[in-house]
Amino acid sequence: MQKNISSVISPDLLWLLAPWGTATIWYSSIVISPPSRLPNKTPTGRLIELAGLNIPQATRAILSLMPLDHFVEEPVTRMRVVDDPDTILEMQREVIGIAREAECREVKMGALERFAFYEVANKGAAVVRTSEFRPYGCFILRWALFLIIERIAK
Repeated sequence: MQKNISSVISPDLLWLLAPWGTATIWYSSIVISPPSRLPNKTPTGRLIELAGLNIPQATRAILSLMPLDHFVEEPVTRMRVVDDPDTILEMQREVIGIAREAECREVKMGALERFAFYEVANKGAAVVRTSEFRPYGCFILRWALFLIIERIAK
């Protein structure tokens, strides 16, 4: 039996988080995204479903188990809004607020253009899909428990 694990954490998500010391995880709110091939390109080849959760709920649950990486400047990365790259949407502000609260420190959020985001996401540990309905619910979280070689190209 495990203690202090939120009931919203799925067995598949626990499976994903258990073996990784340093990794990256990506999750998306867009029904047509991630492309069906994207999870197959990750090292695990898995799509982890967090059905019924929105992005803030999923972020809070994941960060209750895994600390963000202290050794990178921007451990959270968002997808930039197409044709308005400097706009930070409400959900994106929510996610960085949750990250700061979970980490009890200042956390910076980077941004990538859509196709650059997908390229980096291909190198992540896995893809996690939520039931979020708002657009641009795409984030990369970098976490670290041990100082080892990162699994993501910068």
